[in-house]
Amino acid sequence: MSRSPKIRTRRASVAALGVTLTLAAALILTPGANAQPATTVRLGFFPNLTHAPALIGLQRGTFQKAFGSAKLDARQFVSGTTLTEAFAAGQIDIAYVGPGPAISAAGRGMPVQFIAGASEAGAVLVARKDSGITSYKELAGKTVAVPSLGNTQDISLRHILGEQGLKSAADGGNVTIVPIPPSDTPAAFAGKRADAALVPEPWGAVLEAQGNKVVGSEKTVWRNGKYPTTIVIVNTKFAQANPALVTAFLKAHTDAVAFLTKNPAAAQTAVNAQLEKLTGEKVDLRVLQRALSRTRFTTALDLDALKDYAALNVEAGYTRTAPDLAPFVRK
Repeated sequence: MSRSPKIRTRRASVAALGVTLTLAAALILTPGANAQPATTVRLGFFPNLTHAPALIGLQRGTFQKAFGSAKLDARQFVSGTTLTEAFAAGQIDIAYVGPGPAISAAGRGMPVQFIAGASEAGAVLVARKDSGITSYKELAGKTVAVPSLGNTQDISLRHILGEQGLKSAADGGNVTIVPIPPSDTPAAFAGKRADAALVPEPWGAVLEAQGNKVVGSEKTVWRNGKYPTTIVIVNTKFAQANPALVTAFLKAHTDAVAFLTKNPAAAQTAVNAQLEKLTGEKVDLRVLQRALSRTRFTTALDLDALKDYAALNVEAGYTRTAPDLAPFVRK
């Protein structure tokens, strides 16, 4: 069966991105590159609840304290796709990112090591209140937003569509998938630029508080909610040259996860304060509590879940084969 022009176009775009990332990886792996001990640690993250350990570490100053004399340079991104591009360009040393882009980076030969888990679940499918959507099946003919094409939520959405016998418009179906930053989805719903959105928290709970309907909970998105939403990666060359900084970061990250699970009230305040600094918006505490109830925080890496995600990545057409992930996971 011949592929449609739209499918060929998407595959070609993916292939072009792969070439770009591979070339960038080759540059980063050049002997001698980044071999000196770092005086600055460049940390990538998103202003989402699923990246709450990053928000906690920044708000409480524990990352900078752990790095000592090395300066922390924290940089926020709107999606794993843009973060991975920065990682490929050698602009990021350590990053919180979804498993989809991280696995794609590994599959394309990027010098990446998976060093910790960060969060599980915490993504929901919300339908605009006047869209008429009450089930996954009713996404047919609709426009659905994801943070970016090729990111973790996009890969999950394409799997959901496949289970319902649906396809994206780019694959010859009738579901239009559009990239919209999660913090912009309330405006996109108000302007009717999207009928539904698969978004990480707290933006799902924010949309719900505005009267929109959660169609797919974090447990129905995939694996009964037992899936990684955010993991922590490090540039392999940076890790080899700066083992003490990586160890210090992991200790601060572990402390942040413990703070989230053992001090929920203080953690809510810290997360909200950091979100307000980053986005200019303060989330209602009741909304934040609902979002937190849908998200679990952990430092553990579930290799089996990552392998399953790699298979979804292939299914979505973003990689041709699933890489052997075991060598990329920190022992």
